[in-house]
Amino acid sequence: MPQLASTTLTDRTPTTPVVHTFTPRDIVSGVGTVIETSGVPIGNSRLSVSLSQTASSGRYKAIVKLARPVVATQVVNGVSTPVVVRTAFADLTFTFDSTSSEQERNDIVGMLADALGTSKTLINDVVVKLQGVY
Repeated sequence: MPQLASTTLTDRTPTTPVVHTFTPRDIVSGVGTVIETSGVPIGNSRLSVSLSQTASSGRYKAIVKLARPVVATQVVNGVSTPVVVRTAFADLTFTFDSTSSEQERNDIVGMLADALGTSKTLINDVVVKLQGVY
């Protein structure tokens, strides 16, 4: 069982990608959350991971979520206040039969990770460039 620990994720900033460090926040109802602090709590990026097993089918469901807010300073009557102007969300759900092998699970994770590469234009251009499929 993995322990909630610091995790680093590298973005796709051109020329010099940035490594973002997420540190443990808490575990609530089996959902582990790590945050990248911005100094202002409303601006913290959150990465969470959880695992559950359905009672009816016995399937395992692993969920990974990432939320990355964009914060701006709002000035009202000379008072500056940070506000979230928008948030990008990503939800990734894996569902596995209880008879699946570790290799089967490893293969699908690897295939999905590869599908998110910049050279995979079908996925990249829909998700990053917001282009429709034709």
